[in-house]
Amino acid sequence: MKKAVILFGHGSRDPAWRQPIEAVCSRLRRDSPELEVRCAYLELTEPDLPSTIEELVAVGVDDVRVVPMFLGTGRHAREDLPRIVDREREKHPGVRFDLRQAVGEDPRLLELLAHIAAKD
Repeated sequence: MKKAVILFGHGSRDPAWRQPIEAVCSRLRRDSPELEVRCAYLELTEPDLPSTIEELVAVGVDDVRVVPMFLGTGRHAREDLPRIVDREREKHPGVRFDLRQAVGEDPRLLELLAHIAAKD
């Protein structure tokens, strides 16, 4: 199986907004060169998730992990993203999709955020 990770963010008109998610993408590429790693966005920023998946399928990826880069599970992570992934599953039945929980729900990140907030 050829695997990929897509870091999925909301998107923004402000180009500086992309810097943190792209930094995570760069680190993941450096640390896991066997993975195809991409960023994709819901709105206001390109590329979107469907076109990113098309690009990955075109290079032979058949196992896609989608990681919502949200601190909380609002409507976008709870409703919009699963709906998009379900449509992609229908379009690409030979591809395994693994939709993860929002990163902000991971206890490790919550611990790190608390540590950062408490640090002088």
